[in-house]
Amino acid sequence: MTTQKTNPAPLVSIIMPVRNEGQSIRASLEAVLQQDYPRESMEVIVADGHSTDGSREIVASIAAVDPRVRVIDNRMKTVGAGLNLAMAQARGDVIIRIDGHCKVATDYVRRCVEHLERDGVDAVGGPIRTVGESRLGEVIAAATSSTFGVGDSTFRTKCDRTELADTVPFPAYTRAILQKAGAFDEELVRNQDDEYNYRLRKLGARVLLASDVTSEYSCRSSLRSLWQQYYEYGYWKVRVMQKHPRQMRWRHFVPPLFIATLTVSLLVVLLADGFEWFGVGILGAYLGADILVSLANASRVHWSHLPLLPLAFAAIHVAYGSGFLVGLIRFHRRWVRRGGWNNPQLQQ
Repeated sequence: MTTQKTNPAPLVSIIMPVRNEGQSIRASLEAVLQQDYPRESMEVIVADGHSTDGSREIVASIAAVDPRVRVIDNRMKTVGAGLNLAMAQARGDVIIRIDGHCKVATDYVRRCVEHLERDGVDAVGGPIRTVGESRLGEVIAAATSSTFGVGDSTFRTKCDRTELADTVPFPAYTRAILQKAGAFDEELVRNQDDEYNYRLRKLGARVLLASDVTSEYSCRSSLRSLWQQYYEYGYWKVRVMQKHPRQMRWRHFVPPLFIATLTVSLLVVLLADGFEWFGVGILGAYLGADILVSLANASRVHWSHLPLLPLAFAAIHVAYGSGFLVGLIRFHRRWVRRGGWNNPQLQQ
């Protein structure tokens, strides 16, 4: 009688770039360590960007009792640099990027590995459930999970689909595809995943959005922080566009077009009489859509959201659009370099 041998689980490296995530890093890291994946087949590398809020001390205390966890120093402090430092030290056949303000399901790693092995894909992630820790946080979570708020971003607005996608959050990659794609672009303060996953797809990689790979994301808790987040998304999206024009989708242009149109209409009103209706009409149409969508959303979730939802939607759209337009001005000299589009080769 022969005993059938089962293949050992592939080694998985979890890489976590963090900076000042003191309020959420413990829960995020504990969710990673509670995976139903074999303990001996996991390692966790936390790249700390010189946190000043106790994040590093929290991670160090966990690492002291769990040998799977290591902390490394990210002197550049940016996400891209942290990812590259952690990738350079990762030993796994599968590498999963997880943020310090999310909690992954206990079967996250196992299901990612299953999809990579079974479905012939090179990267996999899943839909995120956005949650808020206060009333305003709940409103912001509703706005950032709405098609009106963020467009056709499938992983934010749909939870029941398994399909090939442009990009996914908290992705799991095969080591082979990472070696082909090279490093993350450290210039980008935001939108690193968008840019990286586009490069993967240009190499022929298949990126899967899997409905059974789930996570919970803690959103911003104030309109000010929401504004800053989406302003930076818009600002740095310009650099992604300059490097990879075909990566852009219609949703990326709607907010800047809206802000530009309002700005032009205001200038027209100041310079010529009789055009007041133009800007008023555009602004009125937007406010009407904002209120109608907020009413529909509040009726499905909770009526207490209604007073703040229009403000949250407006903060997302105006911040992203303003950031994009400022980025166009700030980076206007970087459109073309010798040899074509500005897409410098990254260090392999």
